[in-house]
Amino acid sequence: MWSKRVQYLNENYPRISKNDRIFLNNPVMMSGLGLAPLVVTANSGYNAVVLSVAVLLILTPTRVLGSFVSRVVKFRALAYCFSAAVIYMGAYLLLRDWFDVRVVSMGIYLPLLVVEPIVIKRYERNTPEKWTTALRKGILTTAGYALVIMIIGLLREFLATGMLFEEPIMKAPLLPMASLASGGFVAVALLCALWRAMVNMTKKWINMEAKKYQ
Repeated sequence: MWSKRVQYLNENYPRISKNDRIFLNNPVMMSGLGLAPLVVTANSGYNAVVLSVAVLLILTPTRVLGSFVSRVVKFRALAYCFSAAVIYMGAYLLLRDWFDVRVVSMGIYLPLLVVEPIVIKRYERNTPEKWTTALRKGILTTAGYALVIMIIGLLREFLATGMLFEEPIMKAPLLPMASLASGGFVAVALLCALWRAMVNMTKKWINMEAKKYQ
């Protein structure tokens, strides 16, 4: 049973990897999407929560709405950006109601999600996707993006202030610059390197295990 499972993983790894938007094909770690809001605004646990909720409210609904609009609008880039802008207006009102001034403190990087490739990248494809596919892939992409946002936000807050969700963990910060955009790039780069190494190790392990049962 185990040998058949490993063999299946080995033979279908490209397809499995393509559909796994959380680990094996995370849109941020493997494709470099969504970096601008991530490296600037995700510098604390609470900011990471706000950004994650914003992505939750915007990404999947935009993809689903775009799948319908792009069937009647010739310019798909315009269709997806228009869909994202419409969804953002409603999402912003909810975010202001839930998080108040924290939303304002995120500045331009929250509305930047309207033209962020991770949200509207589907416009590059020649054929519109089905709404069911848009919903499924949108949820998976949202989960993968939100996971990275939370990891980076908590990591940067801990390094910069020695706290998690504004609760003291250490007496002195380890790396104060982690709260800056430059520190965000460093944190993302290090996490990306570690993430890709783990993905490569997973693929190598699958291949090695498959060979044992050949």
